[in-house]
Amino acid sequence: MARNRLFVVALIAAALVAFFAFDLDRFLSFEVLKAARGDVVAMRDAFPVLFSLGFFAVYVGVTALSLPGAAVMTLAGGAIFGLGWGLVLVSFASTIGATAAFVIARFVARDAVQKRYRQRLATINKGVEREGGFYLFTLRLVPVFPFFLINIVMALTPMRTRTFYWVSQLGMLPGTAVYVNAGTQLGQLDGVGGILSPGLIGSFVLLGLFPLIAKKIVDIVKARRVYRSYTRPKTFDRNLIVIGGGSAGLVSAYIAAAVRAEVTLVEKGALGGDCLNTGCVPSKALIRTARLLADARRSAELGVRRLHAEFDLPDAMARVQRVIEAIEPHDSVERYTGLGVDVALGTARLIDPWTVDIARNDGSRQRLTARHIVLATGAEPFVPPIPGIKQVEALTSDTLWQLRELPERLVVLGGGPIGCEMAQTFQRLGSRVTQVEMAPRLLPREDPEFGEMVATRFAGEGVDVRLRTQAREVVVTDGQPELIVAQADGSEDRIAFDRILVAVGRAARLEGYGLETLGVATNRTIEVDDYLRTSIPNIFAVGDVAGPYQFTHVGAHMAWFATVNALFGSLKKFRVDYSVVPWATFTDPEVARVGLSETEAREQGVDFEMTTYGIDDLDRAIADSDAHGLVKVLTRRGSDRILGVTIAGPHAGELIAEYVLAMKHGIGLNKILGTIHIYPTLAEANKFAAGQWKQAHKPEAALRWLQRFHRWMRR
Repeated sequence: MARNRLFVVALIAAALVAFFAFDLDRFLSFEVLKAARGDVVAMRDAFPVLFSLGFFAVYVGVTALSLPGAAVMTLAGGAIFGLGWGLVLVSFASTIGATAAFVIARFVARDAVQKRYRQRLATINKGVEREGGFYLFTLRLVPVFPFFLINIVMALTPMRTRTFYWVSQLGMLPGTAVYVNAGTQLGQLDGVGGILSPGLIGSFVLLGLFPLIAKKIVDIVKARRVYRSYTRPKTFDRNLIVIGGGSAGLVSAYIAAAVRAEVTLVEKGALGGDCLNTGCVPSKALIRTARLLADARRSAELGVRRLHAEFDLPDAMARVQRVIEAIEPHDSVERYTGLGVDVALGTARLIDPWTVDIARNDGSRQRLTARHIVLATGAEPFVPPIPGIKQVEALTSDTLWQLRELPERLVVLGGGPIGCEMAQTFQRLGSRVTQVEMAPRLLPREDPEFGEMVATRFAGEGVDVRLRTQAREVVVTDGQPELIVAQADGSEDRIAFDRILVAVGRAARLEGYGLETLGVATNRTIEVDDYLRTSIPNIFAVGDVAGPYQFTHVGAHMAWFATVNALFGSLKKFRVDYSVVPWATFTDPEVARVGLSETEAREQGVDFEMTTYGIDDLDRAIADSDAHGLVKVLTRRGSDRILGVTIAGPHAGELIAEYVLAMKHGIGLNKILGTIHIYPTLAEANKFAAGQWKQAHKPEAALRWLQRFHRWMRR
């Protein structure tokens, strides 16, 4: 099989070389065809069948080999054969040629591509299997991308050949008709004055408008397909209904009210969602308490011989609640009602694409209609089906805040951001923590050295970090719970614990909202397009329930795009922008990132340079006895354009902001280096990293000339 593929590749290569070596492309220019039009028409009249077959065969060959000239031949088809016969010839020849290119590309490359990029292509493959014909029809109908690229790309997917053929035949027909018609007008030109003929002008106007018209047709067809089972209300109670009162839902409601739209926000629990009540806010409050205790233990490093601290978990948890209560007014019902939002506390369920049934917490029910709906239902902790886990009261990031007794022995499952933050926090609070992670390092989304940096700090503080370790089963013997784990060498171990915290990830909240009844497409999260529309175009999804990043700030970012697209999409739509997404893990050291990591850059084949600066050399870090960490910057090779930055160290989440701004607005390292930074601050680390890059890019030739100049000036 491999030998056959090589033979086909060699044959195609030889044909391409011959095509360009013998300058055959000159025959596929409209100027040549125009000049020879009289002779060509005479040959057509003399041998109509043979000439038609020859034209057909050449067109198929040009298309099958993806040679330049197919567009010219389409115009020539109209110029030589007229609209009717020309359209028949070109339509079938183009489809057969495209299918031949499809078959060749599939034979040569599909297996290798699918094997190498299996995981990345999994979602695409599922989409093609489900609605590949419609996707192809859309691409054929709206000629934004070159058709030869569509032939090759579709060949790499699971699409059936016969589906590719008939969809291409139908999808290319309108565009082919427009081009052939334009060719009939061009064929009638006798002089420059003919260029301004109404027929020719009309053809080119149609060519220019065709993509817009075709796209509108596609939207109408798709909408009819989605909504055919429903009756659209004649009027609507609201412009927008938002389901979910977390960060994403609150921002959606805020924006809608700000532009004077009628908006209802439905939330079954407390406004503010997970971030305020069980996530970001309480965790950072408890981390601050733990940091104080850690500083007390290392007081000698700061010149204080002994610092005594008395700690009691109920006091710390009481402070956590006070912090939540202090921030709560920002997300309160009163505030949003004052902004003009109709806040409904209760459970929402979709009845049809425009109707929401609300079961209010006070027992009443209400049905509202809206032109658009935003789903912001968030996510919840995922508890894996570990045998025996239900025998113990496993803690999650939702239930952790109910603790009032410090566990003497705590097992933390998971080495991601939540697992790492809580493992270090409870170790500092006084628990003996064992952290279990299947991956070979903590924080597996970051580059290896950053996970190792965190693991080293954890080990120094007493956390028992178990990497390459899988949780197998929870058993309870004589009232003592134990976690049975499989270690990297295949052996088993038992870890006794008092409480276990499960922090292995979060699952989108998809059930109970009527999504399955309406057929809203989901795959772990709600599937959305670039405009954050679900498979039902007037329903949008934002935040954790839609992914791809489960961060509060990204949910708010998505909410702007979804709300604007919902309210004003008929005038202008905006593609959601994930190009510059920062995040941070609030361990000690903090780890923050924006853009590409080194690992991702290598996997994607990006040509980059790497610059590092050690925070252990920074004056302010030394003065604070926090001289540890690293700034790692990736730039385009030979350029100061920033591709990605990872920072580990004190206040990394704050330091990263300068790079986020720089990446968002195209500011390079040269300008960061030229910006005054206050001394002594941690922010100087960013400037010194830029200085490291500049040092590596000194203009050596210019410096040698300057050296000669200064030598001459000393004479």
